[in-house]
Amino acid sequence: MDRRPFATVSRWDVQVSARIGATRLPPVLERGLPLITRAADKSKLWMGISAVLAGSGNTRARRAAVRGLGSIAVASLLANQVGKRMVPRRRPLLRDVPIGRIAHHVPTSSSFPSGHSASAAAFAVATAAEFPELAVPIGALAGAVCFSRIFTGVHFTSDVLAGAALGATVAGIGVAAVPAHHPEPVRLRIGPERPQPPRPDGRGVVTVVSLHAGGGNNDGVAGAFREVLPAAEVVELGPDDDVAEAMKAAAARAEVLGVIGGDGTVNAAATAAAEAGIPLLVVPAGTFNHFARDLELDEVPDAVDALTAGRAVAIDVGEVDGELFLNTASLGSYPEFVKIRERWEGRFGKPLAATWAILHVLRHCPPLAAEVDGVQRRLVMIFIGNGRYSPRGYVPRWRAGLDSGQLDIRLVDSARSGSWWRLLLAALTGDMYRTSRYLETRTPSLTVTIDGPPGYLARDGEVTDAPSTVTFSVRREALTVYCGPPR
Repeated sequence: MDRRPFATVSRWDVQVSARIGATRLPPVLERGLPLITRAADKSKLWMGISAVLAGSGNTRARRAAVRGLGSIAVASLLANQVGKRMVPRRRPLLRDVPIGRIAHHVPTSSSFPSGHSASAAAFAVATAAEFPELAVPIGALAGAVCFSRIFTGVHFTSDVLAGAALGATVAGIGVAAVPAHHPEPVRLRIGPERPQPPRPDGRGVVTVVSLHAGGGNNDGVAGAFREVLPAAEVVELGPDDDVAEAMKAAAARAEVLGVIGGDGTVNAAATAAAEAGIPLLVVPAGTFNHFARDLELDEVPDAVDALTAGRAVAIDVGEVDGELFLNTASLGSYPEFVKIRERWEGRFGKPLAATWAILHVLRHCPPLAAEVDGVQRRLVMIFIGNGRYSPRGYVPRWRAGLDSGQLDIRLVDSARSGSWWRLLLAALTGDMYRTSRYLETRTPSLTVTIDGPPGYLARDGEVTDAPSTVTFSVRREALTVYCGPPR
């Protein structure tokens, strides 16, 4: 067996340990890291945190504690009873470690892998999966535990990396096997009922399909739609077709206008249906399907069931300078914020992705000087939602209903006093509404007058140049839409 890779790792480990031993950290870390590593002995630190979570009265916190301790049990067993027996390795020599740093208890078992690091990573990943708000504080504490094992001279760096990888893998497998519980939207009523005639075969329905919009397999969705509703007419749009004109033409001969596509395509269909006074059937096909999910339409069978049953409601639509929006509108850098956040949220979770997106906007996008309903502001970001969004803060996800008659306004104003660090910390913890630079309100209308270059206006994901004065408002119960049963 070629042992050269192991020799290379060992040399690297010795060099890193020597450098860390020669490094002087601030006194609070010099004294604190040995205390942290002692607190993590036999997982006492994690059991203490679990006791606090379990006693908090919060259901999610209790589930996080249970998942965290369960992950520790498995990771610790694999690290200490399997890994250390399979790979015997001597502990680092303590000659390079200052006497004040040396761990209170230096183990005599194999150095590889680090059981403390395995437990720390397992607990951090498991609790964050169940309770995402814990990701940053618990993750930082777990990172400190891992580093403390090198700092106090009881492990090499590769031992710690291997242990952390083992713990994170155990927690990840646990999440895959037993998915985390997250609160689901509760919608007691989407909007006032507006029943329609049942259409079991799709007669009278004209559905427009944008094959390349929304990031989904719209061709496959259209095929499934044709199969279950043979009497419906399906119009496929080519890449050069004008979506708005195609929607108007379809609405002119339809009793129900259906749409399969992304947010922009659905917006064009809603505009045509509202003008023609006919109901809209949204068939979920895109990557996110924000509007369809708020209508309780998650899959094609949900849309077919709503059409067959004639289950429809009246909903509000947002309006900006005569143009409709179903979900959200924004000015300035909010579209850039959303693009960055959605790029990273699948990998790091929404709180961390939102914080990174805010940092990007602060560094690269100048504030927008504007008067908002008579108040002078310097807008870092402004979000305008059609209806009341939940949860509070700058990562709105869902609406309990679509008939509130109000716009949901959320903005970050750099002209207001307050700490940017507090804003970023609040973004991580989901408490942005507690910071002075962040404002959140609801109103039936909003006027924004922009001083200087107007920048961009986004409406349901479609970005255009913004006029110097922009008025947002609500058109009450202006659109009839098919929907699933409210929860």
